[in-house]
Amino acid sequence: MTDHCNSKQVMTTLSEASIPEILYRIGDLADKSGIGCYLVGGYVRDMLMQRPCTDIDIMVTGDPVPFAKTIRNELNGKNFVLFERFRTAQLELTDPQQGTFKLELVGARKESYNNDSRKPVTLIGTLDDDLSRRDFTINALALVLNSEGRNQLIDHFQGVLDINARILKTPLDPEQTFSDDPLRMMRAARFAAQLDFRLLAEVIEAMKTMHERIRIVSMERVSHEFLKIMLAPKPSKGLIILYESGLLKEIMPEVAAMAGIEQVDGMGHKDTLFHTFQVIDNVATQSDNLWLRIAALLHDIAKPATKRFTQSAGWSFHGHDAVGVRTAAKIFNAMRWPLDPLGYVQKMIRLHHRPIPLAKEEITDSAIRRIMFDAGEDLDDLMNLCRADVTSKNPRKVAQIMSNFNNVEKKIAEVAEKDQLARWRPPIDGQDIMETLGLTAGKVVGMIKKRMENAIIDGLLPYDRDAAIEYIKEVYRELNDQEKPTPEQ
Repeated sequence: MTDHCNSKQVMTTLSEASIPEILYRIGDLADKSGIGCYLVGGYVRDMLMQRPCTDIDIMVTGDPVPFAKTIRNELNGKNFVLFERFRTAQLELTDPQQGTFKLELVGARKESYNNDSRKPVTLIGTLDDDLSRRDFTINALALVLNSEGRNQLIDHFQGVLDINARILKTPLDPEQTFSDDPLRMMRAARFAAQLDFRLLAEVIEAMKTMHERIRIVSMERVSHEFLKIMLAPKPSKGLIILYESGLLKEIMPEVAAMAGIEQVDGMGHKDTLFHTFQVIDNVATQSDNLWLRIAALLHDIAKPATKRFTQSAGWSFHGHDAVGVRTAAKIFNAMRWPLDPLGYVQKMIRLHHRPIPLAKEEITDSAIRRIMFDAGEDLDDLMNLCRADVTSKNPRKVAQIMSNFNNVEKKIAEVAEKDQLARWRPPIDGQDIMETLGLTAGKVVGMIKKRMENAIIDGLLPYDRDAAIEYIKEVYRELNDQEKPTPEQ
């Protein structure tokens, strides 16, 4: 068994109360198998920081494959998955006091990427190898689970001090650490945002030097880290690191292109990228909805492509919402994001300017009905995005805009109550139209449905099923009459 009790390694001993009892049972099984067994990585870090965590990494210095099977059999592991090539196993274990945990079991290893490879080369290593190949010192921690030295914390790289100082640095030279796995540059931005930690200058400089190396990493892995940044309490902290290091231009060039202020005749527009970062942070204070945050990220994505300057009007971005809808689809595909939320994000981009004019002028019922119909069940999210989009540094201006938005929301509530539009759908749908008029799906059905919706929005037709049925019949007769030839024909 590996000797893990010398004075260089041991920093402190943790209380047994902080460790799930089932992990000690794993340590006892390791004793029987004659292998060293350690709790490692993020779980140790989060335990020291008193953050909740249910994903547990355990590292052993022997062969992890038969030991993983022993854990499964002896401790009733569920959802067991084995990756023999990478000497890794995953399973779920239930602790009577602390619930179910996801467990990943690995062998001590060292791994690196070849210069042009997307796949890491994994080699058998020692405890020292395994800890030194970790991404940051705060994750290069190991807690002994064997009975000999149990609960002793091994900290070669002063990770505990860095946790207390709230800094991120690499166990080895940062260029070597990032070369071994370039995804660690994304993780640097993610941990900075999640934990509110500061990157050391040499870490930032290494990222600037090596940002192009992120190209060898699969987009799926890159995207996974990016979405974690977007879910952080203050996403801009990680996003700014991505931009300043050059990583953002590599993974999402359309977003990076929003940076900068162009001056013409002394007239400049605000920096769209940093405005966008502020909008995302504003949304994050109100909502954990990932895709609303993504909508905030992309709401002005087409401004660089639609930017125009005229002497009479100054800077304009006409049509950036429509172009942005198409650009969002390209980004979703490039980032390998699920396509199910794309329609929602595109709706937010398409509509994000619609409530703003309502906040500035006399609000008509028909204008309110139209935005309610178009936003549907996502109206609250749209209004949250619009409020977040107000980033002026003028407190008086912000207060006035927010007051106007309050008036819009009050009017929405009044119209919804009056018209029963809180159901968020027209009184009849396309299927009703086809059954009533004996039609099959096609342009005519869509045309009739749109006429009916517009009549309701404009207050020409009450929100009532029977009235809507009679109206579509009338529209259909009108369309048929238009198609009949006149006597002169």
